[in-house]
Amino acid sequence: MITVYGLKNCDTCRKALAWLQQEKIAYRFVDLRADGIGRADIARFAKAMGVDKLLNKASTTWRGLADDEKSFPDEAAAIALMEKHPALIKRPVFDMGKTVVAGFRDAEKAMVRAAKA
Repeated sequence: MITVYGLKNCDTCRKALAWLQQEKIAYRFVDLRADGIGRADIARFAKAMGVDKLLNKASTTWRGLADDEKSFPDEAAAIALMEKHPALIKRPVFDMGKTVVAGFRDAEKAMVRAAKA
């Protein structure tokens, strides 16, 4: 079963969940705000795809940060920032065990389909 991390009010996350149902792919949804996410999971996602791919710098949350918060010195600081502000995590994140992908474009859909097979 795939675990999907996102926000219940995120349009992209809602589209992704509808797509998973249409594709008959079993999933469990974790709302980053309501359910939270631990540093260990964020670190695992960052290791799988890189902090630059995981950190959503196009988000409203990012734009609302102070300049000193936006300049993190290393990966650990970026992970701590995402733990403090889970809405900074690119959405949705598909956790398929050995594979983790973020986003909902054709490439990510193909990876989710491949993991299902």
